[in-house]
Amino acid sequence: MASGQKPLPPPPPPPPRTEETGAGAAITAKTGSAVRGASLLIVLQIASRAVTFVANQLLLRFLTAQLLGVSTQLEVYYLSVLFFARESLRVAIQRQGSSSRSSSSTSTSTAPTDKSSSTAVTEKTKSDGEDVDATAATARDSQSVVNIAHLSLALGLGAAVGLGWMYMRYVDAATAGTPYLETSLRIYGVAAILELLSEPSFVVLQHRLRFGPRAAAESTATFLRCVATFGAANWAWRHDLDLGVLPFACGQLAYGLGLLTAYAWYGLGLAWSEGFSLLPRRTTPKRDDNDKYVMGYFYKPTLRLASSLTTQSLVKHVLTQGDTFLVSVLSDPRSQGVYALANNYGGLLARLVFQPIEESSRNYFSKLLSTDTLTTTDPADSAQEVNKTGSSPRSAAVVQARDNLRALLRFYVLLGILVVSIGPYAAPLLVQIVAGARWSASGAGGVLARYCLYVPLLAVNGVAEAFVSSVATKDQIHRQSLWMGLFSVAFGVAGFAALRVLGLGAAGLVYANAVNMACRIAWSAGFISRYFAGRGVAFTWGAVVPDGAALYVAGTAALWSALNGLGISVGGTSPQVFRDLATVAMCAVPHVALV
Repeated sequence: MASGQKPLPPPPPPPPRTEETGAGAAITAKTGSAVRGASLLIVLQIASRAVTFVANQLLLRFLTAQLLGVSTQLEVYYLSVLFFARESLRVAIQRQGSSSRSSSSTSTSTAPTDKSSSTAVTEKTKSDGEDVDATAATARDSQSVVNIAHLSLALGLGAAVGLGWMYMRYVDAATAGTPYLETSLRIYGVAAILELLSEPSFVVLQHRLRFGPRAAAESTATFLRCVATFGAANWAWRHDLDLGVLPFACGQLAYGLGLLTAYAWYGLGLAWSEGFSLLPRRTTPKRDDNDKYVMGYFYKPTLRLASSLTTQSLVKHVLTQGDTFLVSVLSDPRSQGVYALANNYGGLLARLVFQPIEESSRNYFSKLLSTDTLTTTDPADSAQEVNKTGSSPRSAAVVQARDNLRALLRFYVLLGILVVSIGPYAAPLLVQIVAGARWSASGAGGVLARYCLYVPLLAVNGVAEAFVSSVATKDQIHRQSLWMGLFSVAFGVAGFAALRVLGLGAAGLVYANAVNMACRIAWSAGFISRYFAGRGVAFTWGAVVPDGAALYVAGTAALWSALNGLGISVGGTSPQVFRDLATVAMCAVPHVALV
């Protein structure tokens, strides 16, 4: 060293990697995946619904209200088969823990802390071993998910046969006279089984947060359904044949084939690259997991959770499709067709935006809070635990979940203000333009106007129940099922009073649905408050309400007053529909700007 030259200072040590940093990175990664998944699903829904919407408008020229009502009944049969076969399994799989994550955590906790006790060769060997273990654990997780997904096929076969027999046994005489009804029902059953054959690929892609294949598969299948349905209806019209609801059955069969082909393509590619099979195969357990698999195939914790969710899924499906069940029993096929048209248009926003957000939220909250093992819901007990330790190891994830849930609900409230204030006046005019004066005069416009008041409740309930299904324990799920059973009884009573006693028709059914949805929201709100309070995190419902709520109320009242003063009524038909629709749009501009 030269004389007088100062030695260079040693480089500063790297900052220590803390648990909080790792947790924050994991939360950020999960948030990014959920946001990208929700965005992709929303784009998918918009594109597929746009194609479906155009095809349906063309079909309306060939259909009567009675045929549309019968097709709605067959769609409920199809959805019921799928729901009973896979819903509880899907929710349980989403909440299944990852073996790879557990292995990683175990390795981290048992790693030596003495830096001088390891060499570069030892670290390289350990790194290679951990990579092999992680790869094996990932393949084990995927195979476990695939094995459980195959149970949906067996459940679907039983549901298809049983529900099909019940439908044909108790169908009314007017519906039974529909041409090709029994043939169409059988085709719907086959289509449901084809879709269930794609379930192993779907769940493993969903478990790995691969949303791109789902977008491609559902877009392709939707396009094939529209082409098949419209093609069959147009061919029958040109040849003066009455095929009844057979075109809808052909479209659903094309949809099932499209899903199966696309999912099989992506699923096989993932299976070949990661070393698992899309067929049932014995899972190689970890050393301490020998007693956690049934016959070496099915992960016991997931099966137990799925069985706990089965009752809740049954009640939830009855509530979700309860309006269709009720209108099928208490009204004629023509009224069913009118309600189906209003329901399809009114639920367009729910299917385009709310449903993808609900599905992504359920997946996101399940993974974000999957390590939350706190079982107490008593705020005092939680506060004592936090005071003893100084901080909760799961506080970052719980706070992140609270903030995101509150942001979603706040967004829904803002969007609901627009739907409630503008929808009852604009939607019936759009129906008159799109579906024609015949459908508008049938009362579909008035039912759709009242459906707009129901949409915000539908949105809030969807995300609230998605959170509940993500974090609820088995006992809490049982309690929720009991309460939902009581709500279903209340819904049936309200629907009977609206349809048979008051004679309100399909509009009364919308009111009954609103009462039922309000009850479900109240229960979920109580659960959410108790959940966060039990973990020492406050969830204030006042923060969900946008600032200046009184201003929004005053703006809505002013908008309604202006439209009524211009002679535009709620749910009414108009001889100058385009002029009235332009008037509604101009009056709504200041209100939209306010929101």
